[in-house]
Parts: sequence; structure tokens; C-alpha cells
Amino acid sequence: MDEREYLIVRGTVQQIVYYNDENGYAVLRLAAENGAEVTATGTFPNIGLGEEVILTGCWVTHPTYGEQFATEAFERRLPTSVRGIAEYLGSGLIRGIGPRLAAKIAEKFGEDTFDILMHEPERLSELRGITDRKAKEIGRQFTEQSEMRLLMDFLSEHGLPVALTPLLYKRLHDSAIDALCENPYLLCDPYYDVDFKLADGLAMELGLSLLSDERVDAGILYTLTFNLNNGHTFIPVEKLLYAVCMLLSDDDVVVDEDRALHGIARLEEKGRLVREHIAGRDAVYLRDMHDAEAYLAEMLGYMAERNYEYDFDVDELLSALLESSEFTFSEKQQLAISTAARNGLVILTGGPGTGKTTTVRGILQVFEALGLDTLLAAPTGRAAKRLSDLTGMEAKTIHRLLEAGFAGGGRTVFARSVTNPLECDAVILDEVSMVDITLMQALINALPHGARLVLVGDADQLPPVGPGNFLRDLITSHRVPTIQLTEIFRQAQQSDIVMNAHAVNAGEMPRPSGADGDFFIMKRADPASVIETVAQLCAQRLPKHYGFTPAQIQVLSPAKRHGSGTIPLNRRLQEALNPPSESKLEKRFGDTIFREGDRVMQVRNNYDIVWEKQGDDEQGTGVFNGDVGEIIRIFPQQECMVIRFDDRIATYTFDMLNELELAYAVTVHKSQGSEFDAVVLALSDGLPRKLLTRNILYTAITRAKRLLVIVGSQDVVAYMVNNNQKGRRYSALKARLRLAETQ
Repeated sequence: MDEREYLIVRGTVQQIVYYNDENGYAVLRLAAENGAEVTATGTFPNIGLGEEVILTGCWVTHPTYGEQFATEAFERRLPTSVRGIAEYLGSGLIRGIGPRLAAKIAEKFGEDTFDILMHEPERLSELRGITDRKAKEIGRQFTEQSEMRLLMDFLSEHGLPVALTPLLYKRLHDSAIDALCENPYLLCDPYYDVDFKLADGLAMELGLSLLSDERVDAGILYTLTFNLNNGHTFIPVEKLLYAVCMLLSDDDVVVDEDRALHGIARLEEKGRLVREHIAGRDAVYLRDMHDAEAYLAEMLGYMAERNYEYDFDVDELLSALLESSEFTFSEKQQLAISTAARNGLVILTGGPGTGKTTTVRGILQVFEALGLDTLLAAPTGRAAKRLSDLTGMEAKTIHRLLEAGFAGGGRTVFARSVTNPLECDAVILDEVSMVDITLMQALINALPHGARLVLVGDADQLPPVGPGNFLRDLITSHRVPTIQLTEIFRQAQQSDIVMNAHAVNAGEMPRPSGADGDFFIMKRADPASVIETVAQLCAQRLPKHYGFTPAQIQVLSPAKRHGSGTIPLNRRLQEALNPPSESKLEKRFGDTIFREGDRVMQVRNNYDIVWEKQGDDEQGTGVFNGDVGEIIRIFPQQECMVIRFDDRIATYTFDMLNELELAYAVTVHKSQGSEFDAVVLALSDGLPRKLLTRNILYTAITRAKRLLVIVGSQDVVAYMVNNNQKGRRYSALKARLRLAETQ
């Protein structure tokens, strides 16, 4: 401890001035034992009105708010007085109990109230207006709150994020603390998304050995899992050993390669890992990744070799359809349509303006003429909506097509599978460059026997966020019939957006348009001037000169935090487009203020969120990573907000706000699969070099339909054009496809 004088203050919580749901930090007003009113600050997870607390800390003087008690540690006890119990129950902690009912319960049962809520909740029905069902529900909520309070206290005591509480409780219930004490490294599961060092810190505090087999095994699994986010389906054993030893060793503890090798062998024996010589590498896979890659290689190779025979002249049918079509097809487009009619698997690829959409329409016409029941799909909601608009047919996200849901522990499961296949003869999948191997495995697994698959995408766009490089591996394996459209159609040639996208893809600098064009570069260098110019464009200049509404404009950046990243951009854009107002409620969550009218993005798949369509009785579940919506109402008392995602309305409780981000500005990665009327791309100095690549610039440009404005440094643009490095991804799908061909 430092030289400050640490004291103890006892009191009762009278008011919660401020509370941060994400980390439990709060400002409290206490009625101290000596009758004084005390302002206390500190971390008080899930604190409630009426609770009796014992605080350890010291007095400090805040320059604005005066004297406060800065709490270093605290103990809490449930209130014992009738008044305190009533305040606690009536604070909104338990849904269905307001201040009036809370007072009646406290008066009826006195100091036995909490014991009755925990062990005999049915006795609440002795009060008028409380049914047996409601009594049991109140008891269930109280028990759950009590268990979560204990878990929050445990996490807070050990310096772990209290935001983990609902995730741990959902998976482990009242055994969460015991499970953490037995194996802190369970926190490294992707479901919890906790850094290994935090779990390691808990293990040290609990006195567990840093040379234990459990720690070594957890380090290996964490390293492989972490690298899935870098796109790797496997890691070469020598690189894995180095990374694991670096992760697990420090000045006091040394984990050598032999110990790590024993861990790999141990996990392989348990079926958690697969070690295999493939693609010239001694590769180590997580079991799921190995199975997905091997399954795809086998099934796709089989589908690529499947040819369809007809008892009529299919060439004559194709010729008649193409001649009568409202579209004029080039030779390559006709080849793509013909190949799709004859083959079980075909890839259609090409840049903007090369006619992919027109070709898909032609394929749909032929499939209809052949009597095929065809489904359309895309990786994201926006990409699916765009595909629907372009084809006039319903398109679904892959998750919705496969009827995704949650199993125990947050695992994704799909109702559609080999035992319950899709009801179709063909699937056309757009924006395939975004699809990772695990999602592709799920789709292939759900295709009925003999169904065709048409894969549509632009291989020059960014690879998927998840593991693998599916589209590029498939194309470069030369095992799958691939038609690449290269001719830019005359109408597209009139767009500087399209022409500059192709120029950038060829390694050439983009050329700004003239006054009446659609591609502009505004030269700004430092982040502050870039951010301010972007705000002016969105709030004033583009609406005034082009008639765009703010909803039609999407700001993009390669990065989140650095330079003109999305976080500082969103802060400024919220201020410019949706400033504070007495008529708009808001909710602070961590460093973010969510306000009615804000544009927000869902940043993880959540299959449990219930939505209903506006003006319709249709209901469903699931909001997915990348879905963009608008906050239309905030209800502070009910601790929830209502968000509209296109035509779907969903309700979010405040403990779900870690799944949302402001979306006035999004990263280029998050924008993939979407198109916007106007795109403003922020490219200031100070952005991370690893994100300044040609394919990020190309992808950003191709998101714009009618207007593209780059605000930034000419040097940054030039660097991106010249930087054609693509981060290496360890993947053996191409090798497996080629190997299968020779067998």
C-alpha cells in the first residue's frame, strides 16, 4: 500500500448516481452509520439500493464534485430493516416488483424476506395479486440474482471483467466459481473472449502451478484459437512451439519446446488436435478446423466432377432462352450460364461492372426453365437484401437459410444438415469471398444429394474474417469450373468509381472525377482535420449538394482506434448527426453513449434475440454480426432499448449492449457485402501500416454505388495502391483438392 491513510466506512446505499454496466464502476450516495451522507466511488458490481456496505479506501477531493471516498475494497450485506428490504426489492432488480409491491412484501415477511424468496417463494402468493406462477418467477429471479452477485464479486475480487458474469452464468450456472477455481483457463474459450494473460493471472492468484499440464494445454489451444482470427486453419508445428513457449514463459517460469510438444501429443491423444504433414508443412490443427477442411476438399471435389445429362437438347434450350432474354450476354456470360446448367459446382468471379448480377439472372432463368427449385443466399443481411433487390427473388443469410441457433454453452448449431437437408435443387451463394470454411462446411453439409451450387464473388476483395481463404483456394486449385468476367460493360465505364476500382486493382493510382463525376479525393493529412471534414461532408455538404440523407452515407476506415479510425469518427459523427437533446433518451455503456436515433451495428451473432416485422405478425429470432439498425426507443426503467433493423424490430436489454457499436463509421472489413449510395473513406496519417493494403482500398471503393469521397493523405492512398501484400494464411484446402485429384 502507498502512504495514504486507509479507512473503513459503513453505510447503506441510498442512491446510485452513476453505474457502468460493463465494468461495475459506480458513484454511490451512502447514509453512513454516523448519520452523515457520503459520496463513494469504486467498483461495485450489481450494487442495489438499500444494501449495507463496508468500504475500505481513503478520502480524496475531486476538483468538481468535492470530497469523495475512493473505495479500494468492499463487502456487502443484504439489508435487514423493513425499509431497506423494500428499497432493495423495489429498485428494479427483479422484473415485476415495483416500489409498492416491494413495500408489501417487506412488511409481510420482515427480516425473513430474503430467506423466503430463496427457499419458499411460493409463500409470496399469500399476498393479494401474486399468483403461484408469479411467485415462482420472482423466486427464480432472486436466486439467479443472488448467484450472479456472488459470481460478480468473485470476478471483481480477482480483477476480471464483470461483463463476463452473464456469459459464465449462462453456461455454468451456480457452478461457475467452482469451475473457475478448478480450471481458470476455461476463460480462454472463444465464447468468453478473455486474453490468456487474464486467465493466467487468476491461476496465479489461486496458487495453481504455472508448469501444470492444464496450463500448457490451455496455452496451445489458445494460440491455435487466437490464430483463427488471423485466418489460419493450422499452424506449422515449429511456429506453434515458438509462440506457445513465448506465451507461457517469463523471467521466473520457462516452458521449453519439449514440454509444449508433450502438450501437443497429449491434446492429439484426447482428440482435441490433429497433427498432419500437408502442403509441405508439419501442420497442427484444432480438430474442428481439420475436419472442416478435409470435408470440404472431399465434397467439393466430388461436386466439381458431377455433370448433368438431359433427355433433351439443352443447347437448344439455352440458345432460345438467351435470345428471348431482356439482357444481352457476352460470350463469357453465356459460358457461365451454360456451365451452371451442366455442372454440380461452378464459380463466377469478376470485378465491379463486369456483369456478375446479369449473369446470375441468366442462370436463374435457365434453372427455372429446367424446373429447378433454387435458393439464394449471402453471408450478411445487407448482402442478402441487395441480392434480393437485384434478382427479384428472396435471398437469405446463410445462417437464416440453415436455421442457425444456439446449443449449450453458446455453440452455433444448424437445424439444416445432412439429416435435415435444404429443400432445393440448387443454391446460388453471393459474396463468397467473405465465407470462412466453417460456415461453408455447414452449407455443404445441408445441401441435398445432387443439388447444384453456384459460387459468386470477387476474389480480389478481402478474405473472410474467419479461418481459411475459401474462394481463392478453390480458384487456384483449378479443380472447380471457374468463369472470370473481365469485360467492363459500357454503362459501367461511365462510372469513375468502377474504373478507379479496376485501376487500383491493377496497381494504378485512382483519378478524381471532374465536377459532375462520382469519385473525389479531398486532401487532408492529420487525423483531426480528416475527422472534421468527414463530419462536415455527412452533416452538411453531401445532403446539400447531392440530396443524400445521412442514412444513405456510410463512412469507412481501415482501422478502429488509430488515426481516423471508426471509434473517433463515430464520436464526432454522433455529435454532428445525432447530438444530445432533451427529446432523446440515452444510455452510457462503457465509453460509448447510445442515444435514440443512433445508427448501430451488431458485432456478434446472437441467435436468441427475438424480432418481429413492422406491420406484420411475422416473428423470428437471430440478429447477426454486421447487421445495422437504428435505436428508436430507450426505456431506462425497463433497462432496455428497441432497435429497428430494416423491417425487423428487436429489443435489447442493457446487459446486451456489449454486442453493439455505433455504426456511423465502420471498418472496411465490416462493410464487405454491403453497398451504399455514398461512401466517405477516411485515410489519415497514423493508420496502422498493416491495414493500408491494396485489397482494403479496392474493397472500400467497390462499396460505393453513386458517390465515393476519399478524405485523407495522398501518400496514404499511394502506399495502399502499391502495397499488394496479402497476409499469409496457413490453409491446406487447395493442397487437399489437388491431392484428391491425383488419387
